[in-house]
This record gives sequence, C-alpha cells and structure tokens, in this order.
Amino acid sequence: MSSFQELRRKAARIITDPIIPVVSKLRLTPNMMTIIGMVLNLVAAVIVGLGHLLAGGIVFLVAAFFDMLDGALARYMGKTTRFGAFFDSVVDRITEGALFLSFIFITDPSSWPYSVPVELALIFLAMTGSFLTSYIRARAEGLNIDCTVGLFTRVERVIIIALGLLLNQVFIALAIVVVLSFVTVGQRFIHVWRHAGK
Repeated sequence: MSSFQELRRKAARIITDPIIPVVSKLRLTPNMMTIIGMVLNLVAAVIVGLGHLLAGGIVFLVAAFFDMLDGALARYMGKTTRFGAFFDSVVDRITEGALFLSFIFITDPSSWPYSVPVELALIFLAMTGSFLTSYIRARAEGLNIDCTVGLFTRVERVIIIALGLLLNQVFIALAIVVVLSFVTVGQRFIHVWRHAGK
C-alpha cells in the first residue's frame, strides 16, 4: 500500500512540478486554486445533470487538475496552513456530493427537465448535509479545534426526522433537515476559519 501511495505521489509531482513555478508567479494563493477547482467541479456537476456527460467529464478532469495544484502550490510557496488543509478537504466532500447528486438527474434523461426526481434529490441533500455536519466537526477536532457549535446537531436531526415519521410528513422533515444542516455546516466552517487562521 505504501509503495502504491509513493507511486501516486511521484506521478502527481511529474504533472505538477513543471507547472507550479509558473502558477506561483500569477499571484494565486492555494485557497484561490481550491476555489477555482470547486467552481469547475460544480460546473461539471451541472453539465452532467443536464445530460451532457462527455462535456461534464472533460470539465471534471480539468477541475481534478486544479485539485492537484492547490496542495502543491501551498508546499512550494511555504504556505501550508491548518485552515488550508481543512478547506481543501471540506471542498472535496462538497464537490463529490454535487457530482453524485447530478447522477440522480440523469436516471431518466428523456424526462428532463419536466420530471425532476425532487424526492430523491431531497433525500440525497439531507444525507449530505448530515454527513458534512459531522465531517466538519471530526476534521476540525483532528486539527485540535473544538467544533461543537451549530444550530442543528444530531439531536435536532433525530427529533425532526422522528416527527416527520410520526406525522407522516417525511419530505417536509427532510426539507427542514437540508436547510438547517447546511446552515450548521456554514456555522462550523466559519468557526474553524476563525480558530485555524487563514
């Protein structure tokens, strides 16, 4: 396993090493590179969701290239930070979620855009928001930052989902979970940003 990881790192360096000195002269920070990669990934997800798989795949590969550059640029410039590592890993989870969400919208391409599987999307977003809430806390605590803040923790999610089941209003409950979970994700992200430094 370690030899495979080393091989992967060497392959990445072959791609990034010739480019990083040029990129560093463009006054782009590692976090800017992360943001560019995130935007490209979200664009790829939208393109895939619209049913244009080839174009979406090309944009996705370009985004992956930027994903490789942010960490390499941080190391080259000596700007590796706790927040940078946190930011990169959280963005990776968000963009992966966006791409997987786009697959829901191509389950029946012939019906697009007249019959969007809203219920499936809602379930997926509720799951993603719940996972991200817990992931950000775990990732922050791995950086020795306490991250129990936030409006909507697991206890509140359990109560809302239980009420939805008891009242036969599951999708209303899921909509609440989606909104408040992502509010909590934002609260926890800002909390880590303030405590880890830019």
